[in-house]
Amino acid sequence: MARVSIVVVTHQSAEFIGSCVDSISSFDDVEVVVVDNASNDTTCGKVTAQGVRLIANPHNAGFAAAVNQGVRATSAPLILLLNPDARLDTGLESLVECFDDPKTGGAGGLLTGSDALPQTGFMARSLPTPTAMVYEILGINRLWSGNSVNWHYRCLANDPMVPAFIDQPAGAFFMFRRTAWQQLGGFDEGFWPIWFEDVDFCARLRSAGFLVRYQPAARAFHQGGHSLGNIPVELKEKYWYGSLLRYAAKHYQPVAFAMVCLSVAVGAVGRAVRSFPGSGLRVFKVYGSVVRLSFAHLRAARLAGDRLPGRRNT
Repeated sequence: MARVSIVVVTHQSAEFIGSCVDSISSFDDVEVVVVDNASNDTTCGKVTAQGVRLIANPHNAGFAAAVNQGVRATSAPLILLLNPDARLDTGLESLVECFDDPKTGGAGGLLTGSDALPQTGFMARSLPTPTAMVYEILGINRLWSGNSVNWHYRCLANDPMVPAFIDQPAGAFFMFRRTAWQQLGGFDEGFWPIWFEDVDFCARLRSAGFLVRYQPAARAFHQGGHSLGNIPVELKEKYWYGSLLRYAAKHYQPVAFAMVCLSVAVGAVGRAVRSFPGSGLRVFKVYGSVVRLSFAHLRAARLAGDRLPGRRNT
């Protein structure tokens, strides 16, 4: 039996999937499966031509559901998630060795971009606190990247060449233990179609007592964001904020969750005003839907009996 199952989830990935598969096709002791989420380009044909096992979904099942499909279709004790726009530059032994410790549930490696520099701030992060989430939503981390909240969230004090214990590696290059995946019930398919499903999985790993490691001896090139350009801006905003709010609802206390919801509404109004001169009235429709989404989450929390600021549970 293979020691590692490599799962690659694709959607409109024809430009990159060939080099991704090439970088792993010569590995011994691995099994590879590509799960395609209804691409209408030549992704599936390229995967088939390279002799790699393909699961072709007739509709976009979402990243989390596709990951679960890939894990169920394989059998190795360790699973490596690899983005189609990533290319392995080293073997996997250093990542595999992280799992010699039975407490290790997940591990990630070093990612470099087109500038050949480590993707610091992306490849290793802490779990987002409510304050970090609010700073992200309101754009504070972009305007003031050196603030202590962002510094901790993006692990900017870490030396990218030194192994470390972290909270979340990038889902683009992430190995985890099959038994841990089984214990947690897999990735949460409610995160649809993308965003925050890997963060949620790492949060649940940590809550279950597993360790997560960063091992820079394992390296991959990562292009980044290849499929996002195909998503219309109104859907992109809906998906990102929707997944963000789902994560916050799952992992934050009621008062903190309410704070995140309100910051989403405030941030959406600000973005609409800033974008209006160049984008016209359409931008108000886009961000108006985001505001409605944030208040819908607040109402759902209230109906579920969560305690909001200034209210008492009865």
